[in-house]
Amino acid sequence: MFESITGAGLKDCFIQNEKIIFIVKEGEIARALGKRGMNIKKLEKLLNKKIKIIEFSTDILKFVKNVVHPLQIKEIHEKEGVVAVVPPDTKTRGYLIGHGGTSLRNTESIVKRYYPEIKEIKVV
Repeated sequence: MFESITGAGLKDCFIQNEKIIFIVKEGEIARALGKRGMNIKKLEKLLNKKIKIIEFSTDILKFVKNVVHPLQIKEIHEKEGVVAVVPPDTKTRGYLIGHGGTSLRNTESIVKRYYPEIKEIKVV
C-alpha cells in the first residue's frame, strides 16, 4: 500500500510507540513524502495512525541524522560502536534525549535494527 501511494521503494516498516515507521530506500525520501507532505497526510488518514518516514543510508552517521531529522546536529562521530551526537544547543539536546531518555532509546533501537554493531548512541 505504501509503495503504491508514494511510488517510493520501501525497505522496512514497523510500529514503535503507536507510530508507524517506514524506512525507504536511499534517494527515495522526496518521492515518499510527496509535494508538501501530501503522501504523509494521505497515509496517516488511511492508517489512522501517526507515521514517520526515514531514508535509509549505508553510512551509519548519515542514517542517524536521518532518524533524528528534522532536529539539527552540529557534529556526529562513531568510535568503537558508540555514536556521539553533538547538538547545536540545549533545546535540541533536550529533544534528542526526550523525557526520561525515551527519544534517545527509540533512536537507538531503530539504528540497531540495521547496524547491530552499534552499542549505544550518546548525546554530548
